[in-house]
Amino acid sequence: MTGRHPEIEPYDRGLLDVGDGHFVHWETCGNPDGKPAVVLHGGPGSGCTPGWRRYFDPVAYRIVLFDQRNCGRSTPHAGEPTVDLSANTTHHLIADIERLRGLLGIDRWLVFGGSWGSTLGLAYAQRHPDRVSELVLFSVATTTRQEVDWITRSMGRVFPEEWARFRDGVPVAERDGNLAAAYSRLLHDPDPAVRDRAARAWCAWEDTHVATAGRPPRPDPRFADPALRLCVARLVTHYWANAAWLDEDVLLRGAGTLAGIPGALIHGRLDISSPADIPWHLHQAWPGSTLTLLDDTAHGATTQSMVQALITTLNNFRPHLLR
Repeated sequence: MTGRHPEIEPYDRGLLDVGDGHFVHWETCGNPDGKPAVVLHGGPGSGCTPGWRRYFDPVAYRIVLFDQRNCGRSTPHAGEPTVDLSANTTHHLIADIERLRGLLGIDRWLVFGGSWGSTLGLAYAQRHPDRVSELVLFSVATTTRQEVDWITRSMGRVFPEEWARFRDGVPVAERDGNLAAAYSRLLHDPDPAVRDRAARAWCAWEDTHVATAGRPPRPDPRFADPALRLCVARLVTHYWANAAWLDEDVLLRGAGTLAGIPGALIHGRLDISSPADIPWHLHQAWPGSTLTLLDDTAHGATTQSMVQALITTLNNFRPHLLR
């Protein structure tokens, strides 16, 4: 197979009341009697788009997708001016995944996540290992303070001019501190002009550091939408300012608890946003995991080799008679 699986539409969908005034949009695709798999999108805040469905063989898999709190089709939306993010943490999202699993009557499922979704997948699997049949993670990140500092500060050594513009988007008194927290405050400012200026600056920096596979940075077309731009910037800064509410290196230290759960880590060697030592150290600490490094790939499923690696891995985890 040289491309993704055919386009498919959900056979069921709904809004799950997860408490705290939040409603999470979910959908199921593929074979209702197939192997269950749950998709954890990136961002935080990107939402689960139709392309995620096409990594899975629709004959073999019962594919569960959902938009995490405050993004996509879940409500309330972080692009709304007065949204409250206080009930949106990694721990809330883990609980949401479990509520959704219970709603759908699924005992165990394959967990598939990329970028931020890999952090969430690891955190969920370490909290509920008995509910995970396999883990397939790509563009692997663990959202430690060190990783956040790398992207928001140390990467200025790679993109000095672009980083200086990014740093100068916050008040002088905050430029030597937690830049994610400083941007988060600006993104919740009562003045819409302040919010929009901060969202544009944050997304411009994201465009810079994620697109490094042999081509210059180019704008993500999704960021042309002011509501989505604000949503993503707010949620990323909310999570990064707090290092995802996880103890430093807790996911690496807890990797041994995943022993017995087959795991595939797929990562681009050119990924400067999440350097390859992140999945390498995780692989060393996780008995039974595999690590695939792709020489032509940066962050995300941006190359044919990444797409093919993900599809091949998921095909290998299909029920035996369908391989």
